[in-house]
Amino acid sequence: MSNMQADNRPKGKTPAIFSSFVDWCLKRGLSSIVTRGALTVTTASGRVLAFGDGTGEPVHVRFTDDRAEWALLIDADKRLGELFMDGRFIVERGTLYDFVAMMLREGQNSTHPLIARIIDHIRTKLRIFRHRNLPGRSKANVAHHYDLDARLYELFLDPDRQYSCAYFEHANQSLDDAQIAKKRHLAAKLLIEPNNSILDIGCGWGGLALHMAEHAPGGYVLGVTLSEEQHEYASKRTTEKVGETPAEVQFALRDYRSLTGRFDRIVSVGMFEHVGLASYRTFFRKCAELLEDDGIMVLHTIGCSATPGFTTPWLDKYIFPGGYIPALSEIVPEIEAAGLAITDVEVLRLHYAKTLEAWRERFMARWDDAAKLYDERFCRMWEYYLSTAEAAFRYEDLVVFQIQIAKRNDIIPLTRNYIAENEAKSASKLDVEGSVQREANDVLVG
Repeated sequence: MSNMQADNRPKGKTPAIFSSFVDWCLKRGLSSIVTRGALTVTTASGRVLAFGDGTGEPVHVRFTDDRAEWALLIDADKRLGELFMDGRFIVERGTLYDFVAMMLREGQNSTHPLIARIIDHIRTKLRIFRHRNLPGRSKANVAHHYDLDARLYELFLDPDRQYSCAYFEHANQSLDDAQIAKKRHLAAKLLIEPNNSILDIGCGWGGLALHMAEHAPGGYVLGVTLSEEQHEYASKRTTEKVGETPAEVQFALRDYRSLTGRFDRIVSVGMFEHVGLASYRTFFRKCAELLEDDGIMVLHTIGCSATPGFTTPWLDKYIFPGGYIPALSEIVPEIEAAGLAITDVEVLRLHYAKTLEAWRERFMARWDDAAKLYDERFCRMWEYYLSTAEAAFRYEDLVVFQIQIAKRNDIIPLTRNYIAENEAKSASKLDVEGSVQREANDVLVG
């Protein structure tokens, strides 16, 4: 498993005075952060440092070399992930998530070192220059993450391959049911009608588009993606479901900027994070061009409930190159500039933390299978990605925005009651279809 890592200590003896200085800096830095819990750190020189008040489950970590400690002190946002991937930062008791969660939870009430604050400030100021996702770069960025071996995603996603925040209607709901609830929730907000034309921007593996088709008899659903793997998979699903969905469904390997025509409904889930800050105006103006005058759009995106920030360099390099998590204050002006109106905003808070927790637990349970697809270093990278993301949604300011958009203010009902009503209708239909399917299966078995 992830704790059984090779000692990748750089060759060469480090002067004792440098080791002592690095250990002192580490102790001083962590003492200002960890005041609760039970954290034990074994330094490269063999010193054992204890932090916190001793409460809760203990977490023990170890550094294999002084340079690893120093790298963490200088730029934890980037280097912690790399050190963990390379086996130079090892979690010996507890899990990586336990350590990261402790750091983020305790870090809320501490002041970061001056050098860290300076680096963060520079990264925030430079964010617009780092996120100019022109068509060619956008496709390459998407391929980096979404064109991985499809079997990897089967290890931790639900059967429909929903790779975005689920919607938990109650605390004990399963991931699979919460993903169905997410699709139902989005469809309810779109107020889909028979014969509607629907555009799904960033359609993933096609599950949401196929769900929308169930609500639009006689209509047409187009899902677009830049991922060749996703397009191939989604297209096969369309072939398998010929004659089963009330609406025609097609999937295209296209950039949203190249689309033409008009649609009654537009939905985009988990794609806006890849648009890039500098392209927000282009995105919403294109949506305004594609949306019918009496149309409705719903944007589902990860967001930041605080002031604008920056994408952590580790995430930008290893997981989502070109990705950016916006504050609501960065989205709203661009919607207004496109001549569109916001008709509803919902903030999903801990839903993604619960989603990521389920993904992380499933992935860790299938670690050996993932290692056969790639290697141990890749698995540690994926564990770090899922663990830090979950902790950020639980203890920092990451949320999910669902923004409903229209061109006219009389398209949406006066109150939000219609959402629950539409969800109830959809759930009832699903229950009936499930009952019929179970009866058919019983006949086949009998």
